[in-house]
Parts: sequence; structure tokens; C-alpha cells
Amino acid sequence: MRATAAPEEGNKVRLSVEIDEGEIDKALDEVMSRLARDLRVPGFRPGKVPRRVIEARMGGATALRGEALREALPDFYARAVSDTEVDPIDQPEIDITAGDESGPVSFDAVVLVRPTVSIPGYQGLVVTLPSLEVTDDEIGAQIDRLRATSGELVEVSRPAQDGDQVTVDIHGTRGGGAAAADDSDLDAEDFLYEVGSGGVVPELDDQLRGAKAGDIFAFDATLEALGQTVSFRVLVKDVKELVLPDVTDEWASEASEFDTVEELRDDIAGRLRQRHIVQAQMALRQKTAEALVELVTEDIPEQLVVVELRERIHDLNHRLDSQGMSLGQFLGATGRDEQEFLDELRGGALQSVKVDLALRALVEAEGIEVSDEELDEELAAMGERLEMDVDQVRSQLELGGRLAAVRSDRRKAKAMSWLIDSVELLDEDGKPVSRADLLVNEGEEDAE
Repeated sequence: MRATAAPEEGNKVRLSVEIDEGEIDKALDEVMSRLARDLRVPGFRPGKVPRRVIEARMGGATALRGEALREALPDFYARAVSDTEVDPIDQPEIDITAGDESGPVSFDAVVLVRPTVSIPGYQGLVVTLPSLEVTDDEIGAQIDRLRATSGELVEVSRPAQDGDQVTVDIHGTRGGGAAAADDSDLDAEDFLYEVGSGGVVPELDDQLRGAKAGDIFAFDATLEALGQTVSFRVLVKDVKELVLPDVTDEWASEASEFDTVEELRDDIAGRLRQRHIVQAQMALRQKTAEALVELVTEDIPEQLVVVELRERIHDLNHRLDSQGMSLGQFLGATGRDEQEFLDELRGGALQSVKVDLALRALVEAEGIEVSDEELDEELAAMGERLEMDVDQVRSQLELGGRLAAVRSDRRKAKAMSWLIDSVELLDEDGKPVSRADLLVNEGEEDAE
């Protein structure tokens, strides 16, 4: 078999394929063997049906040859794609140009291929990272969280405000009408609630702000989990504020492993610093990809976006199934509109496709390659996950025509690493950020 590829208008390629008569005869023999085995003809045992009988049953020798071509052309096309290193993203339009009835066969296959995009200016990308500095407000917030664990609730006579703890009796009635037998799950007595937490419905917080002990109020609210309106009646029994202990060395020694407030603050600052570094590392990869995508101005084939979108929906459905939930239930529980959600997924799919195309362009621009040793390392890692040895992984990938894709993915990963190491880093104030500052100290735990 011989195959050549030539570009066509509209990001398409025309594959011109010539197949020797011997290969066609082999394909015809395979079809004959299958039909002889499967056909049930009176007077002949399975597998012993003569060719002339099979041809008669199929409508003649030409029809039998047509059946052989129909079955064999997908394999010939796949071989042509591999031989010419074409990267199709859609089904081909195949036209047999010679050999319908006898002799060698020629066919053309016109197929849409993955486009090549340009990424002008990729060497000068600038990425802005969140600040690594720890502020006094951040340290103070962490200390206040620690103080809250040993704080004391004190009843106050003033109106309730955000952060206060109120004790309430609450009664709910479904549908806004008279109480029903199944409304007991909406009742609670001596319920301790933090004002402003949004733990029930937003309307409850609105009513509690400014309320005092002894106040009674009623309101209607929609509970999305129930899908209906509920009428609430609330009695405020008391209002308490959380009084925090003073920040002293004595308190620090009781509430932590440190003897002084200064030691505690230093520890919190160090942990927050490590958290900022991890956040900056995550932002570095994400913002580098976003900056690269901004360079892509070409139109993206819809077929690529559709395939990526389908994969995302499939993955989402798989995760929801494992939790015993359908997509409809997920949308209902999160209060999201289906079309808006799909539009959001599609936007993410488009960005993912652009990143993929941009990284492929970077691979070519920088001549990034993957050695056989690096590929073996990748296959070994895959084998470890799949509990298979390297030879088994390689064999399966080769049979499925996926080995080249694995090498391509590895090249793109190297391209991304190269780009991350090459972009200029600035903080939110426009000051340079050293990559040495992005290293997390071993053994450091993230601050809570």
C-alpha cells in the first residue's frame, strides 16, 4: 500500500491511497471465509460453501468485492493515516477512484485535521502571581480563630448583629398554609444560631439582625432542597456575643504549644507563608496556560470542542453516578440552570483545546522531543497505575494506535514545564518574583 497526503482548503488533507491487487485478494479471501462460515446453505456444511454459491447469494462477484472493500477500507485508511502522520479530528469522506470491479484499488480520503496555531511572542510572556507576603491582618485573623475556641458566650441586651449567637424557637410550615403532619422536620426549639452565617435561609439572617430577646417575627422563604415555599415563625429567646480572651503570653501558652504570643505569631506567619507559596505555585501553572492561550487568535474547529465537551460531561456523569446522583439532581441541588451550566462547561472545553493546540505549537517552535528512555519512564508509570509491566502497556498502546499520543502528551508536558521556567514573574505590585521564593520548605505544614 502507498499513501500520500496533500493539503486542501479549509484545514483539510487529502489522502491518496493505492492498494496492490494482492492485498485486495487477501481482503476478499477473509470475507469469503467469514461468509462461508456464517452462511447457512442447504446441502453444504458450515465453512464448506463454494465461492460461486456465496457470490450468487451476495448478488455476483462485483457485489462480493464491494463487501470486501467496505470491510477493509477502514483498516487501509488507518494505515494511511499512520504512514503519513496525519492528525485527523473527524470522520473522512472516502471516494474509491479505481478498482471497483477488479485489479488494484485507489481511493481518496478527505479529512479535517488538527490545525496548527501560531503563538507569537511566547518568549516574552509575563505572569502576575498573588503576593507571598503575610499581612498583620492575616495573622490577626488566625489568632482570632484560635481565641474563638476558648471564647465565652455572654448574654447581651443589645440588638443582635452578625457574629452573635442567638437562641431561637423556629417553626416552619410547607406551602405557606396550615401546618401539615410532615412539618415536624422544620421545627426546632432552643436552636443556637450564628447571625450572618446563612446556615438556614438568608431571610432568617435579615430578620435576626437588630432583633432582641423576646422578639417574634414571621417570614416566607423558598427552600431549594424542597422546591417549595416555607412559612417560618421565629421566637428570639436570647442574644449572646462571643467574648474572646485577651492576647497574652499566658493565653498563648494555654491555647498553643508556644510560651509567648511572639512565638505563636512567628509560627502562624511561617505557615501562612507556605500557604501563599503553594497558592502561587498553583497560580503559576494556571496563569501561564492562560497567557499562552491569549496568543491564539485562530478559529478553533467545532469538532475539537465538541469532543472535549463530551469527555467532560462523561467524566462528570461518572463522578455523579459514583455518588448515586444524576446530572438533573446535581443541577437541582446546586440551583444551576442546565443551559448556563453547559455553556460554562463548553467555555472550559474551548480553553482546554486552545491550551492543547498552543502547547503543540510550542513543541514545534522549540523542537521539544521525548527520548525513548523518557517514554519508557512514562510507560512504567502507567504500568504501575494499571498493575501491568512496561511491555504489556506498550503492546496495548500499539494495538490501539495510542503510543504516538502518549509520546505527544509527554512532549506537551515538557513544553509546559519549559514555558513555566521561562515566563517573567511579577507580584501584584509589579515587582519581580524570584523562583527561589516559590520553594516550599520540606516538613512545613499548611496553616489552617
